[in-house]
Order: sequence, then C-alpha cells, then structure tokens
Amino acid sequence: VEVGEDIKVTVPKLGDKKAIVDLSLRNAKYFRQERFKQMKIVDPDRHVNRLMAQMKKDLRLSVEPRHIECFDNSNIQGTNPVAACVVFKNGKPSKKDYRKFNIKTVEGPDDFASMEEVVFRRYRRLLTEEQPLPQLIIIDGGKGQLSSAVKALNVLGLRGKIAIIGIAKRLEELFYPGDSIPLYLDKRSETLKIIQQLRNEAHRFGITFHRNKRSNAALGTELESIPGIGEKTAVELLKHFRSVKRIQTAEKKEIVEIIGNAKGTLIYNHYHAND
Repeated sequence: VEVGEDIKVTVPKLGDKKAIVDLSLRNAKYFRQERFKQMKIVDPDRHVNRLMAQMKKDLRLSVEPRHIECFDNSNIQGTNPVAACVVFKNGKPSKKDYRKFNIKTVEGPDDFASMEEVVFRRYRRLLTEEQPLPQLIIIDGGKGQLSSAVKALNVLGLRGKIAIIGIAKRLEELFYPGDSIPLYLDKRSETLKIIQQLRNEAHRFGITFHRNKRSNAALGTELESIPGIGEKTAVELLKHFRSVKRIQTAEKKEIVEIIGNAKGTLIYNHYHAND
C-alpha cells in the first residue's frame, strides 16, 4: 500500500470470515488471560505488596502497615459498655486475632476513658506475652478518643514506636496525634477503603458482643429474681443451657447436676410451681 492510497477496511458480519474474526478475538482474550495467570504465579503477593506500599505513602508512615489493629467502643444507651479490637494482616481480616473487652475501670458511658483502658490492656498484654505489635493502630473516633489512646501508649512506653490515627465517623477525617488539621484521602482510594473496612468490622464485632452481653444480662436478671439465686449461679446455668427457656423445660436432675440439690430444687420449683 502506497502512502496516500485509499485503504479499504472490511468488517465481516456473517459467514466464514466473521467466524475467523471471532476466533481471533477469542484467542487474543485467552492469551491475555494466560499471561495474567503467569504473572500471578510468578508474584502471588504483587497486589498485597502494591497495596501496602500505597498505604504507607498515603498515611505518611515510616513502615508498611502489614499488621493493623482497630478499636471501637460500644455503649448503646449507656449499658454494658464493651469494646472491640479487630486485626488485619496484609490488608485482610485475621479473625482469630480479634479481641473483645468488658470495660472494667470506667463507671458509666465514657468513651475517652474506655478507649484509654482497652488500648492499655491490649498492648500491656502483647508486651507481657512478647507478641508482635502492629505497625498501625486505628481508633474509631475523633481527637478525644485518639488522645485517650495515645495516653495509654505513653504509659506503656510505646509512643512513637507504633503509628496511630483516629477516623472521625461523619466526614472520614483522619486525625494524627498533635496535628489539629485532619487528612482527607481520595474517596476512591484503596487505602481509605481498607480503613473503612476495618472501622466497619470493628463496629460490627463490637455491636454483636454488646447485644449478646445485654441479652445475657437480661436473662441473668430473670434468674437472679428467684430468691436464693445469685449472679454466679445464673451464669453457670446459662453457660450450660444457653437460654432461660431451656432451663424452664429441663429435668430437675439436669439442673441439680449443674448447681447442686438445694439451688437446683429452688429453680425447678420456681418454674414448676403450678404443675
């Protein structure tokens, strides 16, 4: 074909020529897929490595956040305050490492004091057991919760050894200790998506634990209303039978086996007084 000569392009719609074009397209797609597979085999961690490098850059960290822990408080209606810690390793949930906390030292709903308590307990334990520490801690909350968590790290001598940030609920603002100006990440960024996933997972885990605790507390109160039955006995029964309904329908000997004849008889008679 000479320069300037008209070029005629034919696009077959039917017949053998169309079949040849379709076959060529399929072969090209197949070849491309095989190349991608080979790339993954050569470097299966390619995506994770890229994501970790991106998170390090986006969050201004000194090391890649291969191990991240996120904390959330749950004290709905001010009752049964609890907290949750979820763990991500290489950008994925590590559910066997999740931990839940009953708040022990704080009276009433106090998010700041509760956060300080659980962060202190978590990392005091990791230090005592000589377990690996995370490269990044995320606190679900704004400046107040973040400051409380930093206090706990200070007491443990970990300030400056672990990066820590807070994420405010409403505008997805990221706060750093000692910096009043928040960092905003691109809403489409993978880094923000991982942080949101961590925060949502911590919230889900904490809420589930809180609901179960409230439910068990209500059941325990019902059993404790029986004269002669205290909290310890109620907990023992619920651990074994899992619900008050099962206790109500249990045979007397089953209850007695768990808590002894005297208390077992009290509970059995309470639910079978009209039999």
